[in-house]
Amino acid sequence: MAVKRQLAVDLAALYRYLPALERELQKDYAAARRQAPPVLRPYVDVNRDFTLRGGKRFRAILVLAGYHLATGRAPRSAISAAAALEHFQSWMLIHDDIIDHSEERRGGPAVHRQLATEHRSSGRDGSSEDYGIGIGITLGDLEEPFTVEAILGTQAPPSARLAALAEYVRMTRLTAYGQLLDIRNGTLPPGDVSERDVLDVHRLKSAIYTVVSPLRVGALLGGTKSDSLTDLEAAGTDLGIAFQLRDDVLGAGFDADESGKSANDLVEGKRTLLVVRAWQKGSAEDRARLERVLGHPQAAPEDVARAREAIRSTGSLEYSEHRIAQLTQRALEKLDKSRQIPARGKPLLHEIADKLVRRRS
Repeated sequence: MAVKRQLAVDLAALYRYLPALERELQKDYAAARRQAPPVLRPYVDVNRDFTLRGGKRFRAILVLAGYHLATGRAPRSAISAAAALEHFQSWMLIHDDIIDHSEERRGGPAVHRQLATEHRSSGRDGSSEDYGIGIGITLGDLEEPFTVEAILGTQAPPSARLAALAEYVRMTRLTAYGQLLDIRNGTLPPGDVSERDVLDVHRLKSAIYTVVSPLRVGALLGGTKSDSLTDLEAAGTDLGIAFQLRDDVLGAGFDADESGKSANDLVEGKRTLLVVRAWQKGSAEDRARLERVLGHPQAAPEDVARAREAIRSTGSLEYSEHRIAQLTQRALEKLDKSRQIPARGKPLLHEIADKLVRRRS
């Protein structure tokens, strides 16, 4: 990786760029709003308000980290590309919430639910639910040009921007493949879904667009060639899978007192490793407890509690924690042994790994 003036950057230093990131996102939406026909500006505002509700901004931070790894410099030049990954995240979340029939996101209503409510209160013709879904899908799609435009607007040589765009194309395709597998898995009985099926979804979907591609986009914009990023990708894939397994634990309501999450993934019927493993290892009664909850949004709280106890008693929760630790350790060993990744960047990547997999929200 090319190095010019070296600068020590840790995770706290990267998070100090978040105000600049928020200003960049605001600027993107303000420009789009000015260019949109007046009748469509309220729809641009929906996307703006949704994106600016907040979020962890993990992906943006990893773009900045990738740029620093490549250059050894402060990553201010990569702020536009960091914003691109947040636009992509909004795109994915808006569509995910429609697919999962989610009611809330980021402390407010899911975009399609918000739109349906507005349609209902306006007294306009047609189905409010259909309107919310149709406009929601389209507003998700609207985030793609924001993503591409933000990468193109990054202060980097044309060849580096083309390389980052090629990575964006790969990320989008693989994420879609992962989503297809996720939806497909949800149509199968839990006993027909294997651990490999679950991890394939996490590898193609979560690992790519949460960890691998943000790091690669930043590094490519910083001048690193794609064939020098194999070690970073290998470690990032393991960390991305571990990240999603941690999300599945939180999404099933474990550590709920700390995270504030409920057992949404269970009532949405998601075929997580927790569910698949409990189904395989559990008794007929354990499977019956799970079946009473999976895919039943109106499941009684006591039934949800019993399903969670089945996950715990079958050792499935412990197994997921084991896989998280195993994947994290393997990723860190790859990082430490790598000759491609500069030594000055390894402490930062260790911090990132800890942030990704040891979180409680």
